Formats: sequence, C-alpha cells, structure tokens
Amino acid sequence: MKESTVTDTQRQTSGVAAEGTDTLSRLEQEGEIAADYLEGLLDIADLDGDIDMDVEADRAAVSIISDSTSRDLQKLVGRDGEVLEALQELTRLAVNRETGDRSRLMLDIAGFRARKREELAKVGAQAAAEARSTGSPVKLDPMTPFERKVVHDAVAAAGLRSESEGEEPQRFVVVLPA
Repeated sequence: MKESTVTDTQRQTSGVAAEGTDTLSRLEQEGEIAADYLEGLLDIADLDGDIDMDVEADRAAVSIISDSTSRDLQKLVGRDGEVLEALQELTRLAVNRETGDRSRLMLDIAGFRARKREELAKVGAQAAAEARSTGSPVKLDPMTPFERKVVHDAVAAAGLRSESEGEEPQRFVVVLPA
C-alpha cells in the first residue's frame, strides 16, 4: 500500500511539472505565432524593428524594439497607445486563429507599455498614500484595462484595496482607505 502511495505522489508531482511545462510551451508557441504575425506586419508597413519574446506573469509577452532613433515605431503606438491596443487585439486574434485558444498576450512597442507601467505604478502608490493619509476613497481618471491592472497591483503592493467602477470606456479605479 505504501508503495502505491509513493507512485501516486510521484505521478501527481510529475503531472504538476508537466502541466507547468505544457503551459510554458503553449505560451512560447503563442509568442512565436505573434512574432511571425508582427514580422509580416512590419514588412508590409516597411518598418524596421526587432521582435523580443518572453513569458511574464503567465502571459506571452512580445515587444517590438528598434535600434534606430527614428520615430517609425511611434506610428505603431499611436496617440496614448491607441494603435498599440488595436495591434495587440489583432495579434491576439492571429494567435487565436492558429491555436483555437483565447490569448492574453501582451504587446509592447518601443517601450511604450513599459514606461506607462512605471508611470501608473507611481500613480497607484500616490493614490494609496493619499487614501491612507486622508482616510477617504480616492477616485482616479478613467483607464484602460491594462492601466487599471497596473494601478490595482501598485495599490495592493502598498497594502490597500482598490476597485474598478463605471462602464467602459469610462471605467476607473477607486482606492479604498484601510
């Protein structure tokens, strides 16, 4: 009886390891499909850029970067990241078409999303400090889902709670005092 328990435990452990490997492989495959799609897009648009793939927080992450100082890639970011958001959705659809699975892939172009993440983390930390000092909820301006997620994470890191309220596209974060 003891021997079969060890075998069952080993099976469970290897099953968890295999599941983690399967998830990583699936996310890497998503990144490769996205990279191929984006390379084709860059060729069509006659833009230079290198594609970097990674897996971050259980998501495939793909970045388009450029060594040149030209502002060509800024065209793919657009005003306030609007074009970037649209390209991310198109890329997710391309991945979905190939895999049949919904993708949560994150796309960054020319470091726009990374810079935005840093700015929003500061906004979240400042709002948390304000809510803590005043004892009142702090309402922030409307944000995209990505922006709200970054703020929620920053507020949680500061030890407070936050909620999203409102309807898209006017959905916003409320930071709650302790």
